[in-house]
Amino acid sequence: MLILILDLTLSTYLYILLIYYKNWKMRLNILIGGKAGQGISKVSRIITKTLVDYGYFIFNYRDYPSIIRGGHNFSVLSISDKPIASHESKLDGIIALDEDTKKIHKKELKKNSFVIDYKKFINFGINMNIALSGALMKILGIKKKILINQIEKSLKNKNSFEDSLKAAEYGYNSQSQKYNLKKLKNNISILSGNKAIAIGATNSKIDVYLAYPMTPSTELLHELASKQNNYIVFQPENEIAVVNMALGASFAGAKTMIGTSGGGYDLMTEGLSFQGQSEIPLVVYLGSRPGPATGLPTYTSQGDLDIALRAGHGEFPRIVISPGDIIECIEKTNEAFYLSEKHKVLSIILSDKHLAENEFSFDRKPNKIINIIVNRKVPGEVIVKASGYEHDKFGNVSEDAELAKKNAEARMKKYEQIKKECKKFEMIKIHGNKKSKNLIISWGSTKGAIIDAINNLDFKFLQVLYLKPLSNKIKKEILEAKKVILIECNITGQLGRLIREKTGISIKKRILKYDGRPFRSDELRKELENNLEDK
Repeated sequence: MLILILDLTLSTYLYILLIYYKNWKMRLNILIGGKAGQGISKVSRIITKTLVDYGYFIFNYRDYPSIIRGGHNFSVLSISDKPIASHESKLDGIIALDEDTKKIHKKELKKNSFVIDYKKFINFGINMNIALSGALMKILGIKKKILINQIEKSLKNKNSFEDSLKAAEYGYNSQSQKYNLKKLKNNISILSGNKAIAIGATNSKIDVYLAYPMTPSTELLHELASKQNNYIVFQPENEIAVVNMALGASFAGAKTMIGTSGGGYDLMTEGLSFQGQSEIPLVVYLGSRPGPATGLPTYTSQGDLDIALRAGHGEFPRIVISPGDIIECIEKTNEAFYLSEKHKVLSIILSDKHLAENEFSFDRKPNKIINIIVNRKVPGEVIVKASGYEHDKFGNVSEDAELAKKNAEARMKKYEQIKKECKKFEMIKIHGNKKSKNLIISWGSTKGAIIDAINNLDFKFLQVLYLKPLSNKIKKEILEAKKVILIECNITGQLGRLIREKTGISIKKRILKYDGRPFRSDELRKELENNLEDK
C-alpha cells in the first residue's frame, strides 16, 4: 500500500512537471534607452530582425514623450521561445545610450542582470548603435555571423557598410556570453498594428486612403503612401476636409478609408452623420490615445470607445470592430470594408497607440481574404443623388412626416440585417481555461497582456471583437461564470457600461489602467492572483 502511494505521488509530480514544462516560456526583457534622435529605433530594429530570423518571438514596446528632440525615450524588447505579446516590469538587461537611462531604470533590473554602457562605444559615432547591437548578440549567445548577415541585408548598399561591420565586430568581442539562445525552427513575422491594418486595407483592394497626420494613426498614412500601388493616398488640409473628400470619393464608386485619432474624429463627426443620411460606404480607422484635448499624444488609452459608438448627431447604424492582435488587424479590416460596402454603412476600426505602434511577432496566417464587390451606381453612368436632407428613394429632398418615419425605421431595420451578417464572423473569442468559472472580459490591445498573465491560472478570457453590434453570447458567458472581472485601459470601464446597457448586468469587479501606459503582464498577473484568493 505504501509503494502504491509513493508511485501515485511520483506520477502526479511528473505530470505537474510535464504541464509546467509545456507552458513554461523562456522570457527576457531588455530595455534600450536614450534621447530622441540617438537611434533607439535603429538598435531595436537590428536586434528584432536578427532574433526573429533566429526563430524567437518578440514584443517591442515603444515609450516616448511628445518632445521632438531630447526627453527620455526607450523600448523594451521582450524575447521568448513561445508566443508573447506584452512586456514586464522587471528587466534582464539595459542598453544605455545615455546616463539618464541607467539612472531612471536601474531600480527595475533583476538580480544577475546586465548593463551595456554607451561610453565603451562612443568613438564609433553613427555606428555606435550597431556596436551596441553586437554587444547584446554576444551576451545572448547568438552567433556573430547571424548579426553580420542582418547588417549585410540592411546596409550593404550604404557607404558606411565596412565601418558598420567593424563596429559590430568590436561590440560582439567586447562582452562575455551570458545566455545560450539556440536557433529555433519557428517561422515568425513581426509587424506593428498600423502596418497590419495597411495589409488589411490593400487585401480589400482599397481605392482611396485619406488622412491628416495624428498620432497614433500617422504610421498607417506613411505605410500606405510608401507602398502606393493601384490606389490613391492623399493628405488634405484638415480632418473636416478628409471626411468630406472621402465621402465624395466613395460616392464616385471608390472603396475609401480615412484615418485619425480622437481629436480628429471629433472634427469629422458632422461628416460621419452625413454618411448616416446619405448611406455612402465609408471605413474609418480610429487610433485612440489619452484625452481630453491633446492629452498624452504619444501614449495609449481605450478612452474613445464611447465616441466610436455614439458620436454624430441623429440615429443611424454603424459598425465598431476592435482587433486585439496583428492577425485580427488584417482580418477585421477586411471585414470592415466588406460590411461597409454591402450595407452602405459606417465601419469603424478602433485601435489605440499600444496596438498601433508597438511591434508584435506572430507565426500564423490570416484567414482567406473576403472578396468585396462594389455594387453601387457610379455618377456619370446614371443619375445618382446623395443628400444630407431627409429624402425619398430617388434622392429628392422631402420633409414629409410619414416619409421621415419610414426612413428612420428603414435605417434601424438595416441594423438588424447587419447584426445577422456579423454572426458570420468572430464577434468574440474565448482564451485560457474554457471550463473556468472565473471570467475576464476585455477588448482591443489588452489582449496580449491578459493572455500572457493568465498562463497556468484558472481563468477564461472573453475577448470582445465586435463592439457594435455586441454579441448575444456575452450575456450567456457572464451568467455561467461565478466571478467576472472587467479589464480596460480607461477610468470609467466603457465596455462594462456598454454591456450593462445591452444585458442589464453590471460588472462590479474591475481592473482599470488610465495613466497612458499599457498593462504589463506580470503586474496584471499579481492583480488576477489576488482576485482568485478573494472569496
